[in-house]
Parts: sequence; C-alpha cells; structure tokens
Amino acid sequence: MTIAHKLVGQGPVKVIGLHGWFGTSEGWGMLPELVDTDAYTYALIDYRGYGARKDEAGEYTLEEISADTLALADELGWDRFALVGHSMGGAAALRVLADAPERVTAVIGISPVPASGVPFDADSQALFSGAENEDGNRYAILDFTTGNRQSATWLKQMTQFSVDHTTRPAFGAYLRAWGGADFVDALPQTSIPVKAIVGEHDPALGAETMKATWMAQLPQCQLDVLANAGHYAMFEAPVALITSIEAVLSELK
Repeated sequence: MTIAHKLVGQGPVKVIGLHGWFGTSEGWGMLPELVDTDAYTYALIDYRGYGARKDEAGEYTLEEISADTLALADELGWDRFALVGHSMGGAAALRVLADAPERVTAVIGISPVPASGVPFDADSQALFSGAENEDGNRYAILDFTTGNRQSATWLKQMTQFSVDHTTRPAFGAYLRAWGGADFVDALPQTSIPVKAIVGEHDPALGAETMKATWMAQLPQCQLDVLANAGHYAMFEAPVALITSIEAVLSELK
C-alpha cells in the first residue's frame, strides 16, 4: 500500500510532518513555502480518512498513524527521520517515537497533544465531540483555540477546509484517539532533541500545559512560545515557526 504524502525539498535531513485534527498534507499554511529545501526534505503525510486518503478505510487511531508513518519512511528509503507534529500530530509523533525510537532523530511538537491525552470538562467535551457532525462547533473550536482574535473569514475557510477534506467518522474517531491518549509509560528514555512550540494565545495547549506534560514526560524537551499566535502558528506566525523548527533541525546536519 502506497501512503499518500506531499514532498517538499530535496535536502539531506529527512523530516516527516504529521498534521493536526483540522489539517491534511495540504493544511500546513505557509510552512512548506518557507522550508530550506536545500537542507531538508519533508514528507507531509495524510492520515486515513483525510486529504488524499479521505476514502481509505481505517481504525483512525494513533497506533495506525504510527504504523503508516513507519511504512511511509520505508517506502521513501528513510532509515532515520525527524518528526514535526501539529496538535493531534504531536501525540502521533510521540507514538512513533514510542514504537520505533531507534529511527527518530528529533521530535518537534507544534501546540502538541501530549502522550497523556487531553482531559475535557463537560462543556469542552460537548463542544469537541459535537464537531464530528456540527460544522458550527468546528468554527467555535478554531475561534477558541486561537484566542478569539482571528478573522471570521479565515475561521470560515479553515472550517470549510476541514469539512471538505475529512470524513466525519474519521474526524470523530481521531478525537477519541488523541483526547484519550494514555501511553506515557511507553515513551523511551532518549537523548534526541525534543521541542514544544506553542502560541502565546493558545488557551488549551499552551506553555503551562507543556510544562506539565511534554517537559515533564520528556525531560530534555525545550519550550518555545511564539508571540501573536494561538493554536495554528503555521497560519498565524509562520516565519517565527519555521525559524524555531529549523533551530532544532539544523543540529541534525
């Protein structure tokens, strides 16, 4: 089975990009345009039920994303690679690290979900679980997670992109997968570079959450807080984001 993906660059440092709950391989904002293509090669994967794999059946779990990521690396002939994961993709990157630590050269999470998942209160649970079938919930989530400060036009475009490029069953199942993640004990002891990059206006997966999760669970984890960004730094502050990412990846040359 060929794993659908988008390649960016032709550099020697290999990177696999794992998108977020609202994303796809085409949902990385300006980030692909800013990659140093002579230094890095990015493979931006689509998950089952999303993007180019929208019609591909699956169980829609983090374990499945991990297996498909490793299969993609095998197809590309990449023995070792760095991982960049946004939101849900951050938890997926940690799942890959747990499953194949010897293959991972660095892990960079952008507003990343931790291996311990995201405990929702009753109101948040209703909002997020309702987003499977209610597009207005998706809009409200995007607005909330970017600090209620971004353009309504952009929020509408992001909502429509999510609706158009995902199946509703996959969208709902992935929420249960990342929200209920619980594999901290499977994380390996490793000395590879790890960084969490968050936006200052992200109310859920911001600096304090990272200090209690990623930085506690992976002691070498660095934290970078981006000004003028919420949960979607690749749209809100793309130049600052790629600069922070490449500060880690440049160590791998």
